[in-house]
Amino acid sequence: MNVSEAVFKRRTIRRYKQQPLEKGLLEILLDAARVAPCGGNMQHIRYSVVSGGELLKKVFAETMWGAWVKPARSPIFGKTSPAAFIVLSARSGLPVTVHADAGAAIQSMYLAATELGLGCCWIGAFNRTVLSTILAVPQDMELLYLLAVGYPDEAPLREDIGIEQSSKYYLDEADVLHVPKYKREAIVTWL
Repeated sequence: MNVSEAVFKRRTIRRYKQQPLEKGLLEILLDAARVAPCGGNMQHIRYSVVSGGELLKKVFAETMWGAWVKPARSPIFGKTSPAAFIVLSARSGLPVTVHADAGAAIQSMYLAATELGLGCCWIGAFNRTVLSTILAVPQDMELLYLLAVGYPDEAPLREDIGIEQSSKYYLDEADVLHVPKYKREAIVTWL
């Protein structure tokens, strides 16, 4: 699979097979993240991996999933939940550009995961206060995002749409997730 194929094949996954991930696969994702572009090459992002046991269950309990397809795509721990979370954090008080750095790292992990046959969900909706305690995050650090990772147990479909159409993702009568994306000509102005 080349990069362009991975870009167009990548979809957010909210339903996972209950299959453990090999540490080596997570290491490939982390290597993709660590070499992602970042402002000034400052490399502010730090990563923690939660990949099993009671800690995985505790982290999972503090996450929120796909508001537009709740509860049908809200994973159930031990039945449709991810095998791991990669936690992205950075020192408190950094410029807002640290979120762009995190986005680049997450996109790199997404693409590597797609190539490996894994699925991911970028999560920004979680209880930061509780998770900071659960994960013993130092006071000078803040949680930015979570990346849920596992073997996908769904195959969302991308739909190319015009600007006048809704971009709201939805489930059809066969329980297939549809993800509308605006067509290039709907969002690009050539100057």
